[in-house]
Amino acid sequence: MTSSHTDCHYCLQSLRGRKYALRDENAYCVACYDSLYANPCEECKQPIECNSKDLAYKGRHWHERCFKCAKCSRSLVEKPFAAKDEVLLCTECYSDEYSSKCFHCQKTIMPGSRKMEFKGSSWHESCFVCQYCQQPLGTKPLITKDNENYCVPCFEKQFAHHCYSCKKVITSGGVTCHDQPWHKECFVCAGCKTQLYGQRFISKDEYPYCVDCFSKLYAKKCAACKKPITALGSAKYISFEDRQWHGECFNCAKCSVPLVSREFLTRQDDILCHECGSA
Repeated sequence: MTSSHTDCHYCLQSLRGRKYALRDENAYCVACYDSLYANPCEECKQPIECNSKDLAYKGRHWHERCFKCAKCSRSLVEKPFAAKDEVLLCTECYSDEYSSKCFHCQKTIMPGSRKMEFKGSSWHESCFVCQYCQQPLGTKPLITKDNENYCVPCFEKQFAHHCYSCKKVITSGGVTCHDQPWHKECFVCAGCKTQLYGQRFISKDEYPYCVDCFSKLYAKKCAACKKPITALGSAKYISFEDRQWHGECFNCAKCSVPLVSREFLTRQDDILCHECGSA
């Protein structure tokens, strides 16, 4: 800049026909300006003279030639860059050193690109998809099995148990009967619809029944007391000529002596001990 001022504000030498720099409306010769106000370069530590371009970042200054990646030395002038512990790096070097690796493809997730995080791992948004339908999971609910992620509909289709009664997915708990899964609330008596979870029941043709309904519908009747014979009653029962008895009911019709494991005779519909039958 050609001087229109008379003298340097610092050394008082004439500025006529000389270049000078202005600061706070005062003119300085180049030498005085550089010695008083030039910023030191972070890289070479030399002053950044007034005839050089001063590149600044967060209060620090560089010559244009010194503003480069600390790892690969490529110029960062008008290029995207990142800083780590006050060291400047190009985006490629920063990614190699510090960026997350995608859990799926193991490639670097570049700074500025969107990444998904789940259970301490990171994914490219394009890699964070359902293993079965390959649709992006984004922020949708998901279920993980064997380190693979599934959207809820696909997981249910592939892996979840379906209730034997209502055919809907069993998400937690449940009851198993004859290797078939049931919701607790669906596990009811096939006769009276009473809930059977935690209760005694008898199954027939893969369906559960409460004791009362099973007895009414299917249990054989004792020839003596006429009550149902079920597995939940006496452990012993007697069967003879299409008739059944509770073990405790199989007694002589005349003297009432127990006939289990003893010889007996029949007379019409009566069962008699050997003594009463021979009298």
